[in-house]
Order: sequence, then C-alpha cells, then structure tokens
Amino acid sequence: MNDSRRDAVLVDAHELAARLDGGDPVVVLDVRWALGRTDGREQHTAGHVPGSVYVDLDTELAAPPTPAAGRHPLPDALDLQAAARRWGVRAGVPVVALDAVGGTSAARVWWLLRWAGVPDVRILDGGLAAWVRAGGELQTGDVRPPPGDVVLHPGALPTLDADAAAALAGSGEGVLLDARATERYRGEVEPVDPRAGHVPGAVSAPTTANLGSDGRYLPADTLRSRFTALGVTGDGTVGVYCGSGVTAAHEVAALASIGVDAALYPGSWSQWSSDPARPAATGAEPG
Repeated sequence: MNDSRRDAVLVDAHELAARLDGGDPVVVLDVRWALGRTDGREQHTAGHVPGSVYVDLDTELAAPPTPAAGRHPLPDALDLQAAARRWGVRAGVPVVALDAVGGTSAARVWWLLRWAGVPDVRILDGGLAAWVRAGGELQTGDVRPPPGDVVLHPGALPTLDADAAAALAGSGEGVLLDARATERYRGEVEPVDPRAGHVPGAVSAPTTANLGSDGRYLPADTLRSRFTALGVTGDGTVGVYCGSGVTAAHEVAALASIGVDAALYPGSWSQWSSDPARPAATGAEPG
C-alpha cells in the first residue's frame, strides 16, 4: 500500500529511472559529501546518475562558518536562490536529491529547498548504491544544466534557535532529538566541535538508525515505533539537531515520512558548544 507521506519525501531508484527514461522533467542534485572528506566533486565526476548536477554542501548549502552561527549556518536566501538556479531548478519541476551515504547529506538540500518553499523535493531512497543495484547506469564528467528560474521564499519549515532548543529539551512539552552518533552524544568523542556532550535534556536518536543495512529508510511502521519509544507522541514540538544541521535534516525527513513535522536547530552542537555559557551534559541519559 502506498503511503502518500512517505512518497512525498522519498523516491525509489526505479521510479527515478522511469522518469529519466521517459523524458519527464526532473532536476537531480548530487550532494556527494561526508564529514572529513573534500573529494565530493571528484566522486561525482567519476560516476553519477545521468544528468545529475553536483552540489557543494560546504559552499552552496551553507554560509561561511563562525563560532556564533556554527559550522554550516543557513545560507543567505539570495545566495541559495542563485545556487538553485545554477543547478537548473525551475518553477514547477520536481527535484530529487541523492548522495552516497544513505541520504544523510542529500537531506540538507531537501530540507533547504523545502524550507525555501519548493514543494516537490524528494530524496533518492538508498542513494547512489540503490541506483546501481537497480541497474542504473553511471555517467562521467561535469554536468552544466541550463539556468533555472526558481524563486525562493524561505521560512516554509520550522526552525529552532539555541534558546528555543534549550527550552524544549526536557520541558515535557515536546522532545529535542540529537541525531549524532551515540558516542558523540555521550561525550566520549568529539572529532570536530569545541566541547563534547549534548544539550541537557536532549534524547539520543542517531539518524543512521533510521536506515536499514541497504542504506534505505526503514519501513514506516518501524520508524513510528522507533520515534514513539524516543518520546515522539504526536503532542508537542519535536526538534532535531546534530553537529552542524546536516544529518539532523535527514532525521527531519524521516519524521516527515511518517507525518511528523519537526523543527530543525540549524546551529546545532557546533553553535551550542562554542558558547561557554551553554551547559553540556554527558553520559547516556538526557541529563
């Protein structure tokens, strides 16, 4: 049985292939990025979904980093619009975002475009690996599409700032989810940000646990059970953060696929941990 909420967030490789083979208009964006790697463009050039346009997460999907705003602040609206037009995004044309890490990077452009008022944006479920498993061919070289004409109107999805995240965590009026790996949540390691730990009161909910071994999102019923166990009851606000607002978007997408509207904390732990006035909790419990 089709689930319209899931279908509004995710597209499988067979459907994307059918669209491309049939000549249906679709803009495919390749966000080949992972923490600690800088070779996304080279990966894209070596092999990508035919016609897909490379998107640079660090420079096109974020403003320059600062301690006050975090490692991946939201981009200026006009800068994002100019980038989207470079990618060929056009009014009324569907967009599909993909990566090679289970959607955890592609979700950033999914969230930004949805936040900016583009209604038909989906994530390729399973990413590039799913495309190859489905028999999809890979193209090499650069892709330079005709310029797009999209007009962006930011603010269509909810966000939290640091004060709102602090107020939500442990308030009893909702839940703040930490989408990072559990060892970072517990404060055992911190590879990139100034301090280890988590926002006091936040609940550990690694976004990678939303994926199966094939890199695709788990079935809807499984996701519902998971988030219910984490305190997402359908009442109150749900907020999500991660290290810098990238993988948290992947968790927002997972929640959207089961009908839960969650707010993203864009500054996330990189912003929070840079402010010495903000407390940090450690250990397995929210604190």
